[in-house]
Amino acid sequence: MQAETTASPLLKEIFNRERLRHIATETAAVCPGFDKDRFLILATENLDALGIMQRLRQVATSLHQTLPGGFPENVEVLHALAPRIGHGFASIALPEYVALYGKAHFDLSMESLRFLTRFGSSEFAIRPFLARDLRRALDVMETWARDDNEHVRRLASEGCRPRLPWSFQIKELVADPSPVATILETLKSDPSPYVRKSVANHLNDITKDSPAWVLERLDTWPMDDARTAWIVKHALRTLIKKGDPRALGLIGAGDKPEVRIDDFAVAPAAITLGQRIRMDARLVSISDAPQRLVVDYAVRYVRKGGSPSRKVFKLKTVDLAPRAACDLAVGQTIRDFTTRKHYPGRHLVELLVNGEVLAESGFDLAI
Repeated sequence: MQAETTASPLLKEIFNRERLRHIATETAAVCPGFDKDRFLILATENLDALGIMQRLRQVATSLHQTLPGGFPENVEVLHALAPRIGHGFASIALPEYVALYGKAHFDLSMESLRFLTRFGSSEFAIRPFLARDLRRALDVMETWARDDNEHVRRLASEGCRPRLPWSFQIKELVADPSPVATILETLKSDPSPYVRKSVANHLNDITKDSPAWVLERLDTWPMDDARTAWIVKHALRTLIKKGDPRALGLIGAGDKPEVRIDDFAVAPAAITLGQRIRMDARLVSISDAPQRLVVDYAVRYVRKGGSPSRKVFKLKTVDLAPRAACDLAVGQTIRDFTTRKHYPGRHLVELLVNGEVLAESGFDLAI
């Protein structure tokens, strides 16, 4: 697991001293031999300097040093402790313990991760088992995809995403996603939105390395099932932003748009960092047939060297009747993020319909 360095500084306070005291008290309640005082010393060591994922791991290693039993006995303690922590992310420290110390107990560890994910997701903790023996771990996860519990079914998809955020990549799946096909097929019309979102994010991950694999598979999925159709639309979002014609076709927006753009404008024309811009336009059909139109906008941000960096944003999908019109409006605050720093200059804004740039405007930014 990689240390998180870009999250909000406040996020790490999930594991503040009060929370650690709570974990210590609850652990002592289910395990009389637990060394509560030593746990608090270890879990709070250098706490202020640690990020959220570092704090999470320190809780797990501190439990390891202060629980009295071996791994099988300590897993029983974790299972008793899990419903008492009372915070989903804080509970992730328990599957992290399994990831760190359960590699020699594969069957017990996998069953423990299945149990613990109901209280705090085991998505990070399953990664070392996938990296160690991909096929063996996926065989178990295929059974999880048919579990009665939605948290377990979500873990079947989320845990084996090739590019799971805040964790390391599963290189074998980046190179070849076919081993996860059974899991994705099993979950393609899952009744839980929580599970369907994971499947869509998983497929979107795959489009970054194997777009043809995703497109070929989704081409066979039943779009008359609303649950499956939702997954397909969200799974293809990266390709749709790129204007990929096959991806647009799968959601019914593959035709060349027959529209006119009236009054595309960005206001105000000049701003300083931290201010908000608004984009307005009128979309007018010039067709005698109905059209499904995917409308996005792109901002060409000025980079430090002066050349632009283009980023596409979702706006809306429109089912436009023949000769009808639709008003569009969207706002965006121009501020720095850990992933993007702004520089002064002219920023172009493009309006895209079904992947085609149909109008252009812009704004001037002063820092």
